[in-house]
Amino acid sequence: MSAARPTSSVAWTWGTTRPAGERRRLVGRRAGESFVRTNEETRELMAVHNYDVVVIGTGPAGESAAINAAKHGKRVAIIEKQPAVGGNCTHWGTIPSKALRHQVKQIMQFNTNRMFRDIGEPRWFSFPRVLERSRVTIDQQVEMRTNFYSRNRIDLFFGLARFKDEHTVVVRDNHEGAEELCAQKIVVATGSRPYRPGDVNFRHPRIYCSDTILGLSHTPRTLIIYGAGVIGSEYASIFSGLGVKVDLIDTRDRLLSFLDDEISDALSYHLRQHGVLVRHNEEYERVEGDESGVVVHLKSGKKLRADAFLWANGRTGNTDELGLETIGLEANGRGQLTVDDHYRTAIPHIYAVGDVIGWPSLASAAYDQGRSASDEFLDEPFRFVTEIPTGIYTIPEISSVGRTESELTEAKVPYEVAQAFFKDTARAQITGDTVGMLKILFHRETLEILGIHCFGDQASEIVHIGQAIMQQPGEANSLKYFINTTFNYPTMAEAYRVAAQNGLNRLF
Repeated sequence: MSAARPTSSVAWTWGTTRPAGERRRLVGRRAGESFVRTNEETRELMAVHNYDVVVIGTGPAGESAAINAAKHGKRVAIIEKQPAVGGNCTHWGTIPSKALRHQVKQIMQFNTNRMFRDIGEPRWFSFPRVLERSRVTIDQQVEMRTNFYSRNRIDLFFGLARFKDEHTVVVRDNHEGAEELCAQKIVVATGSRPYRPGDVNFRHPRIYCSDTILGLSHTPRTLIIYGAGVIGSEYASIFSGLGVKVDLIDTRDRLLSFLDDEISDALSYHLRQHGVLVRHNEEYERVEGDESGVVVHLKSGKKLRADAFLWANGRTGNTDELGLETIGLEANGRGQLTVDDHYRTAIPHIYAVGDVIGWPSLASAAYDQGRSASDEFLDEPFRFVTEIPTGIYTIPEISSVGRTESELTEAKVPYEVAQAFFKDTARAQITGDTVGMLKILFHRETLEILGIHCFGDQASEIVHIGQAIMQQPGEANSLKYFINTTFNYPTMAEAYRVAAQNGLNRLF
């Protein structure tokens, strides 16, 4: 356990004061004498560091909170439980799954492109081989983010953080070493992990969660995914793209019901086109693993068998090891902390951001929440993060921002629909990615843009153009922007002009 760029002095329990960089060398000596230290002495030796801000967790939320505070002149320390920075986002969630998806998408494009048939037959790649290529991105992310802390002179501690009191966090490493960090402000950004019910044996070698699936050492022929949320749908796309036969069990009556109905229906259709069997309104009764596979018994009486089983149903906040009971904070049943509209917990100088507070559990939102929380205690202009684009990296991908058709209908808002199908755009015809559409919902009287929904290649990029116009004040938020703006040709962004013309043609 060490700090990346120590800047604070360290008060030792033995009465000496040494620079922070000395603390590892102090292990083998005291007052210039060699000695053998007992475990009891190890526990007694504890460095105490004083900071303005201590951040727990180096995921997107913690990183942005720490860097923002450091850039405003605060002395900042950040704590990471794992041996490398980046949090769950870099090592188990966003980065590995999206890098994996990209590799699979490239394989699918190669195997379906007629030009490549002149070179040879379609290629098959194993899951471990594809995953290994994806790890290059993880290494790059770790190196880059480690440099962020060094460049901003943020002290980086590796170890398990636990509250000693409302202003003090004790960090313990794997070698019984411990250090105390005292701060005026503390930010909890510990993220989340997959929810794992007690009646499912995750020690079985064929039963996985969305973290352990990244250690899969073979390519199963068949896979059951329990949970058809964002994570389950993304992994259904990834594995089906590798030729795995997937059963996707959905506990609800439609996929990703928070999406616009038309987009949800399109996802269902294309998953089935790739061989995914979606089973709605099902719940498991028990999951049994044996030497050759896994059998899932459903409450409806059905039985499913596959080579492997992936649990992708819910997440739990990482709060159980923080010692919250010491300071009087309490997490809910899913390990999440409750905050106010300034990201403050029940203890005003302790903030919580990112997945540990629940919705929306997106890396993009977590980064903004971390920055906003530090803005709050830095007395900078504050923004509570609410308008968040949804990015779902299935194949094809999905992105949306604003309200859906069903929400507008229920609210009795007189809206109209503007559509552009990718198959009608030159750029999509060139690339071969003709699946998908851009859908703009706008007020039929004022032309105000109310919602943008995109399905297809680069959807998560395309949506930001519309998002930028939606956020303009007053009459600047208008469908006419896309008519009065010249777009490069051919581009995917041109779909906005096509959709706007389509929408205006519907008015009378």
